[in-house]
Amino acid sequence: MKVAVTYEDGNVFQHFGHTAQFKVYDISEGKVTDTKVADTQGSGHGALAGLLTQWGVDTLICGGIGAGAQAALAEAGIKLYGGVSGNADAAVDALLAGNLQFNPDVRCSHHGEGHHQEGGHCGEAKHGCAGNGGTCS
Repeated sequence: MKVAVTYEDGNVFQHFGHTAQFKVYDISEGKVTDTKVADTQGSGHGALAGLLTQWGVDTLICGGIGAGAQAALAEAGIKLYGGVSGNADAAVDALLAGNLQFNPDVRCSHHGEGHHQEGGHCGEAKHGCAGNGGTCS
């Protein structure tokens, strides 16, 4: 199993399509055997699923993620755990323990609204992504 987490400063980055890095975890027999932080090289929404596929990733943990990116991940056979926040390592540990808190209906539909400049990111509860059924408001 290979798990990728959208990554920034040790935490789950909250907007899949804007992530600059993934932390990738190799899992064997239910335990993390290796990790690396990999740059996305500025890839956008469409290219990220392909990048994850190239790396052999079969599971993604992220914050907010739009419907198009979700479709690309599904087409690539990558299992999605969206709406996750907090420490990336702790999220992977929770996944392996079977108790990861995630939102199966996570959505990000506010592209182009400009609130990222105000410090908000998709997936943050303060503007509704994580706490209202996953629909950004």
